[in-house]
Amino acid sequence: MSSPGSAASATPGATTLAVVGAGVVGLCTALQAQRQGYQVTLIDRDRPGLSGASFGNAGYLATELIDPLSTAKTLRAAPRMWLDPNGPLALPLGYLHRILPWLARFMLAARPQNAARSRQALLQLNRAALPAWQRCLDDIGAREQLLPSGYLLVWESADKLADAQDHAEYLKQWGIRTELVRGQRLAELEPELAPQLSHALYFPDAQQVREPYQLCRQLFAAFQQRGGCFVEQPVEAIRPGERRVTVQTSAQSLEFNQAIICAGAWSRKLLKGVGIEVPLEAERGYHLTVESGPARLNRPIGSAERRFVISPLASGLRVVGMTELGGLKLKPFRRRFAALRHHSRALLPSLKGSSATVSEWMGHRPTLPDSLPVIDRHPKHPRLLFAFGNQHLGLTQAAISAELVVSLLANTEPPIEPAPFRVDRF
Repeated sequence: MSSPGSAASATPGATTLAVVGAGVVGLCTALQAQRQGYQVTLIDRDRPGLSGASFGNAGYLATELIDPLSTAKTLRAAPRMWLDPNGPLALPLGYLHRILPWLARFMLAARPQNAARSRQALLQLNRAALPAWQRCLDDIGAREQLLPSGYLLVWESADKLADAQDHAEYLKQWGIRTELVRGQRLAELEPELAPQLSHALYFPDAQQVREPYQLCRQLFAAFQQRGGCFVEQPVEAIRPGERRVTVQTSAQSLEFNQAIICAGAWSRKLLKGVGIEVPLEAERGYHLTVESGPARLNRPIGSAERRFVISPLASGLRVVGMTELGGLKLKPFRRRFAALRHHSRALLPSLKGSSATVSEWMGHRPTLPDSLPVIDRHPKHPRLLFAFGNQHLGLTQAAISAELVVSLLANTEPPIEPAPFRVDRF
């Protein structure tokens, strides 16, 4: 751990900035602020990238996901997904009473006019996402972390061919290229996929990262090499003042000129302490990592029917899925891991009976009812800013979220329109 005392000692004349949260959004934000001349201290209870959704994601830049999570189509399908023991949606009964207000907001977000606003905002974030990552990684000499892998969205049922064709037409209107593939072409792209697959949409422009944890380590190394300080302590409260912002950790009080909260699913408590209530829910995601074995994939694979993703990473095959609205405190449910095993073996038969080592993980995605992040300045305390709530798209949107929040911090021209991401929109 860097010396906590060094957090308050900055380069003479430099503006000091605290970035609270060392996930991928916080790391990108800290680096972007350094590029603008800020003396940055990164604060988190854990080492950067070691836990949370920044560690456990599929490593895939899902820029084609421009629809909010809450749509009329999703609401119609929700009961069936919830009742399916291997389905992608889970709502623990013991948490139901706590989630009801959030679910009400989620259903309101599905109204056509509300979903359309969210879609436009997601579209502008995702269009800017890859160029922002390229700028970030070029700057630190880590462009090799990005792979032009392409992506396959597969269907098993032949009677769902029209669904794939309709989805391709839908995406085309937003400038997202796809290719409908079947038979031999599908087998050429991914020889090890189950032969009963009917068809797929191939996204030739899609990219992934080699390994999310390695990416976070490289971002953190560059941050430290450029003079950044890291304080490995839980943040208990933030107190913005007229001239300074005080960050209270479990061990000490640190003062800065400005601060940005990038604490993911843990941001709600910190915002409540500064007078802002946001309907942020900790959406629990599960993954398996098959560390070695016979199964090989050339690119990330998504199942349109099973609603999960398998992605080839440096650490092995990452199997990611589940939307479990269960908060921050519940322990993982073993049956979620069993469901991921069931689905992955259906798509990759070579996993059946494999002796490969499989690790399990559960983490928390920060999700707001309208599927948009908060990227804004405190309406009453201009020294305090926010960048959190990117739901399933935290890795995808991390670099552009950082560019946007730092433009607000530095009062420079924002790369995209910031209004949809206001903290007071609720």
